[in-house]
Amino acid sequence: MTNGELIAIGAKWFESKDWNVFDFQREAWESYLEGNHGLVNAPTGSGKTYSLVVPALLDGLHDTNNGLQVIWITPIRALAKEIANATERAIDGLGMQWKVGVRTGDTSTKERNAMKKNPPEFLITTPESLHLMLAQKGYPNLFKNLRAIVCDEWHELIGSKRGVQMELALSRLKSVSDNLRIWGISATIGNMEQAIEALLGDEKSFKLIRADIEKAIEVESVFPESVDELPWAGHLGVNLIDKVIPIIENSNSTLIFTNTRSFAEIWYQKLLERAPQLAGIMAMHHGSISRELRDWVEDQLYHGQLKAVVCTSSLDLGVDFRPVETIIQVGSPKGVARFMQRAGRSGHAPGALSKIYFVPTHSLELIEAAALRNAIGEGLVEDRIPYLRSFDVLIQYLITLAVSEGFRSKDIYKEVKSTFSYNSISEEEWHWLLNFITTGGASLSAYDEYRKVELEDGIYKVSDRRIAMRHRMSIGTIVSDASLKVKYTSGKYIGTVEEYFISRLNPGDVFWFAGRNLELVRIKGMDVQVRNTKKKAKAVPSWQGGRMPLSSQLSVMLRKKLHELTKPTVEDPELQFIKPLMDLQKERSHLPTKKEFLIEYFKSDEGYHVLMYPFEGRFVHEGMAALIALRLSRITPISLSIAMNDYGFELLSDQEIPIYEAIETDVLTTDDLWKDIQAGINSVEMGRRRFRDIASISGLVFKGYPGNQIKDRHIQSSSQLFFDVFNDYESDNLLLLQAYEEVMDFQLEEARIRQALERINNQKIVITEPQKPTPFAFPIMVDRLREKVTSEKLEDRVKKMQLQF
Repeated sequence: MTNGELIAIGAKWFESKDWNVFDFQREAWESYLEGNHGLVNAPTGSGKTYSLVVPALLDGLHDTNNGLQVIWITPIRALAKEIANATERAIDGLGMQWKVGVRTGDTSTKERNAMKKNPPEFLITTPESLHLMLAQKGYPNLFKNLRAIVCDEWHELIGSKRGVQMELALSRLKSVSDNLRIWGISATIGNMEQAIEALLGDEKSFKLIRADIEKAIEVESVFPESVDELPWAGHLGVNLIDKVIPIIENSNSTLIFTNTRSFAEIWYQKLLERAPQLAGIMAMHHGSISRELRDWVEDQLYHGQLKAVVCTSSLDLGVDFRPVETIIQVGSPKGVARFMQRAGRSGHAPGALSKIYFVPTHSLELIEAAALRNAIGEGLVEDRIPYLRSFDVLIQYLITLAVSEGFRSKDIYKEVKSTFSYNSISEEEWHWLLNFITTGGASLSAYDEYRKVELEDGIYKVSDRRIAMRHRMSIGTIVSDASLKVKYTSGKYIGTVEEYFISRLNPGDVFWFAGRNLELVRIKGMDVQVRNTKKKAKAVPSWQGGRMPLSSQLSVMLRKKLHELTKPTVEDPELQFIKPLMDLQKERSHLPTKKEFLIEYFKSDEGYHVLMYPFEGRFVHEGMAALIALRLSRITPISLSIAMNDYGFELLSDQEIPIYEAIETDVLTTDDLWKDIQAGINSVEMGRRRFRDIASISGLVFKGYPGNQIKDRHIQSSSQLFFDVFNDYESDNLLLLQAYEEVMDFQLEEARIRQALERINNQKIVITEPQKPTPFAFPIMVDRLREKVTSEKLEDRVKKMQLQF
């Protein structure tokens, strides 16, 4: 059949479903069938899945080969099920006999073995599971007839080491499979051309297909009766629950997005307390809840049986729940793209309006709501910065190949160098990596356990079964604290919590998890045994790493909104609502225009405070605060403590801070920036913390066997030991150098610090001396307290502080 005839078959199936073939879908079908590589850029709910599922199936209509034909990569497990349903629907409609398989972290060993013996033609999997397949003997035979690989939600993968994993897997599959087509699907990101380079490596010929479909998004903020009722900082937004309940009740189905799993647990609990009528028709969904519970929630949501679901990013991507009418976002998502992605969960159909309610957790977040609306209107979305030269991922990959079929250095070096992430790798660095996996390198060569790979007849391979087994269990780049399984005493599995949280509890303590009051009975091995109780919960699990920094695009728009607040009248309802608070800021200190940079200096019972407000995000502020502290110490010996949030940072001392002299001597200059940042921060300590993940990914530390994981503090101490050895005796160790580079690029964002200082140097510096902490200063001071007290005590302290000030 000709390509035209195949496309006609696809269009006829669309007709039978009363669907129209959009221009971008037809263009993707044609381009795919012509044998091109490419990327489809389309908004949520526009039909982008079928832009590539359909041609992948049409291409197989006249194919007599059995075995694996198409691999579809998904970044989250919830999306795998949705893609499977959509693909099976198309297979039935086209009258094909293909099977669809799903292989993720949730797939049982029995299902995996069945797929290995009899592979499906269309496999939906994750980057980690794909690498596990590359770690199996005979993988070239499994992939020899592979015709295409599609990376869904590529914008989500590219800014992480999972994206690097995919680049390496693609470099191998291109060699194993003849005429392999590589495609990606992505929502809009700022650096689209770079995203395509990362996906395709050294492939120069490709098609970028953009959907000409505008996604209409309406943003409505939820306000209290007056601005006085909204806390300045330190709360979770639950004071607005009475405003949220009518929104839920007036909608058939609502998704309530929170930024962390802890927030999801608390909001679910508080909603049930205030609206008991939601019991049985409201559920919760996040990544630490068991697969069984998540599947149940997704099924009920898909069939319109749930009134509301409190969730996290576990339901962010691509999942088509048509019954969902309304989205509620609790707290700022800190990024434009994330906010748009979540908004797109409602009105999940081409041309449909997506409405999202914004629930602020404190006053200043209302400015972020106005900034988000404007950013969407102007089409501002974030860049996703790809990881480069992640040698920990490359070491893991080389051992993966050595565990399965083994590899020849020359062949794999050529493939690795063809990727975007490693195109700058030198032969000297390559030989260092080979030496590291075979001998442990200069520092570890005396220890046999680091001699993982052997070289025989020019082939690098792992012959030790114990090393192979441990490696397969460690494949992946998502590093979290050691997790313990939460089970009823009967043995029924509920989900996972992190070790550091549960270690603070004693038997008899009650905590809230997965929407239940659970009493801790005992900890047995890696299992947390619990029972249901009617006693009131005293704790909610918290998971590390939930605080996201303000994106560069949102920070630009936030400063624009702050400038608008200096004008007599404002248009945005959020700015109108918050204007009395900004008038208080003006009265106590100053409200800066876009041409001004504000510094506040005052004394309190705690000491002397200097606060600066770049509005650049907490990571940038961490680096800037350390930089200014260093430069102040050159003027006078002074001890300073540092606190920061997304809006600014605080320097606190028990002695006067020479801020006026510092400004006169160019404390905010970009001169010697790199050198001063390195001297100002404890780069060794930050590198040591960063190295923990690098050590886990590269296999230097082993996290343990299922049911017998190594305690997190032991992993931490082991990784620190390696770091110290490399730092003291092997300063050119590539993993050590990577740790320092990641601190500068991803934690301190050195490039953004430079841009911020350049902007500040073109502004007028305004220094005020308020008598009391200002609305700008208060949240930063609360953030400093947050590290010292529990959430309940913090809430009490915040109330006292607010009354005091």
